[in-house]
Amino acid sequence: MNNLGSKVWIIPDGFLPLKSSGNLKSHEAVCVLNLGEKDANINLSIYFEDRNPMENFKAVCGAKRTNHIRLDKIMDNKGNKIPVNIPYSIKIESDEPIIVQHSRMDTTQAEMTLMTTIAYELK
Repeated sequence: MNNLGSKVWIIPDGFLPLKSSGNLKSHEAVCVLNLGEKDANINLSIYFEDRNPMENFKAVCGAKRTNHIRLDKIMDNKGNKIPVNIPYSIKIESDEPIIVQHSRMDTTQAEMTLMTTIAYELK
């Protein structure tokens, strides 16, 4: 049995910029590690300052695998993407314990930056 990780994670700071410079597009990713014996079915809910949440963004992280879920590419069950140029937060729920990290590649200027942090784990 896998007792590493959690089934609920929070990322309070999300933002997909409208513009990028150069050939590399600015993006964010929810980086998932599943150390367990079963595939993890993942649901992302997106929260905003001034609008209702967007829900039902689905992903799978295979058993003993990793999945880098690109937030500029994932779509909900209606085909909607996370909007650009609007701050958001994320709740990640999984049916199996997982470990979650958040990464941001900011290419809005020629001097690119990469930011990464472990998500907040709810026990």
